[in-house]
Amino acid sequence: MNRSALQITSLQNPRIKEVVKLQKRPYRDEVGVLLVEGYREVKRMLDNQRQPQVLFYAPAFFRGGNEQTLVDRSGQAGAELFECSAEVFQKIAYRDRPEGLLALTDQVRGTLADLKLPEQPLLIVAESIEKPGNLGSLLRSADAAGVHGVIVCDRTTDINNPNVVRSSIGTLFSLPVVEASSEETLAWLKAHGIRVLAATPHATQEYTEVDLTQGVALVVGTEQVGLSESWMSQADLQVRIPMLGQIDSLNVACATTILLYEAVRQRRPRGPTSA
Repeated sequence: MNRSALQITSLQNPRIKEVVKLQKRPYRDEVGVLLVEGYREVKRMLDNQRQPQVLFYAPAFFRGGNEQTLVDRSGQAGAELFECSAEVFQKIAYRDRPEGLLALTDQVRGTLADLKLPEQPLLIVAESIEKPGNLGSLLRSADAAGVHGVIVCDRTTDINNPNVVRSSIGTLFSLPVVEASSEETLAWLKAHGIRVLAATPHATQEYTEVDLTQGVALVVGTEQVGLSESWMSQADLQVRIPMLGQIDSLNVACATTILLYEAVRQRRPRGPTSA
């Protein structure tokens, strides 16, 4: 049943002070809460059956006619609803240009045991990705390419950072995203017969010359130093992306997207050859 919204107009409201505290990672981790801000992000959260605990909303920032639908859906899902004045919502917003919707939900905390894989899965392993924007962009590409799981290893960025939610446009909720150490992940991939593919400019084969139709994990690392030696030395496949200009590396999300769509191309069913 949809709950009636309570109105908040004071910056001193305890609920508002609580949300401001949640902008700091230590407190978010302590209480296990994730901030989800924005129309598309809240919609994707709801579309993927993520339970909202609370929804703060401000009609003053609504940009279209569909925001109220998300307010109603959140209430029907059991969220507490708080209608905020523009000044109050600006106080809790993470964005410079808020869209008037901010939800609280449980953090994403998956493990390797949570992954349910089909035959010949396509996975991404992200080692020590440093920037929330890069991780979010990587998740967008993973969702678009139909990846079966993303494993974040030895993280240096918080997967529950609101900027990951934002840059992924909520695809953090549409994908199985789990965390593990590199050692655990390597052992798990070997046990499941999933080949490890690493991209390096020193490889002899180009990425279009290897078979990506079998179970494979595309392993990507930081832009500055690339993959660690432990991953490079244990990779079953090493490939390179041709670099024809002066630049010697691509943004990690761009490189991942190139590799993913080669896998998509190879895995798509082909029609009968015309005579």
